Parts: sequence; C-alpha cells; structure tokens
Amino acid sequence: MTNARFLWEISKKPVPYPAALARMQTLAREIRANEVVERVWLLEHPPLFTAGTSAKAEDLFNPHQYPTYDAGRGGQWTYHGPGQRIAYVMLDLHKSHGEVQARDVRSYVHGLEEWVIRTLATFGLKGECREGRVGVWVIDPATGQEEKIAAIGVRVSRWVSWHGVSINLNPRLSDFEGIVPCGIREFGVTSFEKLGLNVTMAQLDAALAESWQTVFGSTPSALTPLPDE
Repeated sequence: MTNARFLWEISKKPVPYPAALARMQTLAREIRANEVVERVWLLEHPPLFTAGTSAKAEDLFNPHQYPTYDAGRGGQWTYHGPGQRIAYVMLDLHKSHGEVQARDVRSYVHGLEEWVIRTLATFGLKGECREGRVGVWVIDPATGQEEKIAAIGVRVSRWVSWHGVSINLNPRLSDFEGIVPCGIREFGVTSFEKLGLNVTMAQLDAALAESWQTVFGSTPSALTPLPDE
C-alpha cells in the first residue's frame, strides 16, 4: 500500500465507460479492504449516455445512436464526451473528510457541489446549488438564463463512494439534445466555452486540486498518469 495520503490520477485519452466502471468497482472494493488509498480519477469519455437509477426511457432520444450504459449511480440520464472533465471520487466515508461528515451521504454530495463551486470561482464564475436539482448551475450573463455547468451522480457501496462529477469545459453542447439531462426539461446546459471563458483542461485540473484541499481537507498527490485503457 502506497504511503501517499491521497492519490490524484489522470487518464490522458478518453476511457471507454465499461472500463471505467470496472475500475471504479475494483478500487471501491480495495479501498474498503484498506488495500489501496482513496483517490480522485480525472478523465474524459468518448460520446455516450449513462442512465442512473431514476432514468426514464422517454427521456432518451439519442439521434446519433451513441452507446448507452446503466451506470448504477443515483440520478437520471447524463451525457459524457470529449471536452467534459470527469472526476470520479473514491473515498472511505466511514470517516470525515474536511467539511464532509462521516457516514453522511447528504454531506458528501454537498461537499462535491461545494468543490465544484469553489473551482468555478477561480475563473470568476458564480456557481450555485438549487433545491431539488442536484448539480451546479450558473446564470449566463448574455441571456439571463440559468443553466447547468456541472452534473453530480454518486454511488456509495458499504460507505465507499464512487462515480462523481462532470464539468462542462468545452464539450459539443448539441450532444446533450439526445437526452433530457438529469430529467430536467426547464433548464439547459452550458460550458466554460459558451460563457466565453478560454480555459484549458490543465488549468481546470489545477483549480480542482486546489479547491479539493479547502473542502475535503486532504492534499492530493502529484498528478499520476495512468496507462491507456
């Protein structure tokens, strides 16, 4: 078992969803057995849709016939694709993590939201939470419309978390038209690019690492590249 307090990993190429799901399941089991350390895994996926446990068949349109997968996490339909930063978070929730209380899923989800909000603030964006709508929302100053910039979907198995957050940096937003994102018809989705911000993925990753420490209290390791799946 490594001596690192907390592991921060990255996949440089898009990871197929089945491979990501299998890796998360394995890591969750090993974290529970205290065989490996907790970690955040940064990655992108090729274009695809995932269904949470509350997903409705009528909310999937999929005009491009992208692959669809049963994610096993909470929530409804979500799109993943290039230009979207995925952060899969695997923590032992038997214990507290900074502002996140032990054995408290609500506190954990709030911690993920706060992590994203503080990351967005690094770039001058005001992210907000909304009652009954999990995720992080921003108001487009050009239109005054409230839109979703980050989705959150988690699963907790015997108090070890997996799945996590997805943040729209510069994905092709038209791909979201293949679903009703998270089952919410009244609001659209946005991205850093749509909001006029020229931010690189590396800059976003650095902000995520810095904000992580302020919310979850642990210090990420140096970014560890993973072999291609």
